[in-house]
Amino acid sequence: MSVPLEMKRVTRVHGRGAGEVHALRGVDLTVRKGELVAVMGPSGSGKSSLLNAAGGLDTPTSGSVRVSGVDIARLGARERAAVRRREVGFVFQDLNLVPALTAVENVSLPLELDGVRPGTARTEAEAALAELDLTAVADRYPEDLSGGQQQRVAIARALVGGRGLVLADEPTGALDSVAGDAVIRVLRARIDAGAAGLLVTHDARYAAWADRTVHLRDGLLDGSDSDDVDLSSPGELRGADA
Repeated sequence: MSVPLEMKRVTRVHGRGAGEVHALRGVDLTVRKGELVAVMGPSGSGKSSLLNAAGGLDTPTSGSVRVSGVDIARLGARERAAVRRREVGFVFQDLNLVPALTAVENVSLPLELDGVRPGTARTEAEAALAELDLTAVADRYPEDLSGGQQQRVAIARALVGGRGLVLADEPTGALDSVAGDAVIRVLRARIDAGAAGLLVTHDARYAAWADRTVHLRDGLLDGSDSDDVDLSSPGELRGADA
């Protein structure tokens, strides 16, 4: 059975000659179903490069990136985009919600872009919002939502359509502690329901909700994989109120 994310010896080099920057240096990382992996590291350590490579937003210089068994590093731009729409959900700190679309329209957008009929896409989007207790704000625009509500809409959009891999880049960075806790709790619940997640965070309090934490420094990943990882009780180190 394929795993949601498997990265093998992934490198990413930007520029050439004197300006060459090694953003990733032989990264190995596997994220399984029901597992949330936190990624920590200083600014410039390669965390964004790691997420971009994992989700097919960037092509590694070398190595393989398998999403649900498909090596997206070997695909063309159109094929990678198709895999992203169907398999990968992104949650960014800046959210990237479309201001001119309501919450339910934002969530249904990736389904419609993938050819799902508008009526069916809206039904699935409404179900995703309901899971996050957002039914009452489904027809509101992003500017009419609180920061926490906007982030939950972004999570609903990331997970709608049964995506198996969620990539979250500092999803709590712009939120207060109450809203941040709510977002992490929702993300954790969806991982427990069977998705796989990669969470970039600078806050050890949120990293504690993960099943394990890896550290990036200068493109090198420490603690990336272990054959004896025990997933029988995921989230052992997560927050006490998980």
